Amino acid sequence: MTYCAAIRLKDGMVFASDTRTNAGVDHISTFKKLYQYGIEGERFIVLQTAGSLATSQAVFTKLQNDIDQRTESNLNTVLTLFDAAQMVGECMRSIMNHAKAVANADIDGSFTSSFMLGGQIKGQPPELYMIYPEGNCIRATEDTPFFQLGESKYGKPILDRAVTYNTDVNHAARALMLSFDSTIHSNLSVGMPLDFVLYRNDSLTLPEGRRIDEHDEYFNTIRHQWSEVLRQTLIELPKCPDGYWK
Repeated sequence: MTYCAAIRLKDGMVFASDTRTNAGVDHISTFKKLYQYGIEGERFIVLQTAGSLATSQAVFTKLQNDIDQRTESNLNTVLTLFDAAQMVGECMRSIMNHAKAVANADIDGSFTSSFMLGGQIKGQPPELYMIYPEGNCIRATEDTPFFQLGESKYGKPILDRAVTYNTDVNHAARALMLSFDSTIHSNLSVGMPLDFVLYRNDSLTLPEGRRIDEHDEYFNTIRHQWSEVLRQTLIELPKCPDGYWK
């Protein structure tokens, strides 16, 4: 399993994915699930995935091959991010249908993947899309500024409480770190290292991003401080009034 999340904010975007892939407790591997595309000063695109590793890797490979071979339509030539999301959806469906035909079976969980695509093309606003296994997609809005894939339930409460469209980019990044920390604590199928990318709107740069492992000093500082604050806050909450528990 995996956990991926992306946030579209008034002033920027934050993307994060774990790297753990497992096929049972005795077969755990590390695979990258967050990829960047784009042209410096012209477009910036991030693609994240959860689901079938074989399907996801095939999609990533096909998209990169189209860029390398300079096919007429690729992620570096599409006119809009919606077109890019449609391209990813069509590519995924083609690969899944091929897998279905080879296996002579219905498309089920063993073949399916989901994707999130976000970024910005020059002259257009930043956008974030969730792309479903069926190939269709939805766009993040000011009311719903973030999307998640995979094991989302453990980290979602933090994002629900801490992040809105107007949240500062750095604050949102810290909230996302804690969202991943909570998920890692509660689910063994999600693990480090984590890939993070922070983008400032209209910069049209290709940020290097950061890979966070278990030795990352800043990540460990805030996760330990968060745990201490939660424990201390619990102690300081008002006591139950007399007769509350009958």
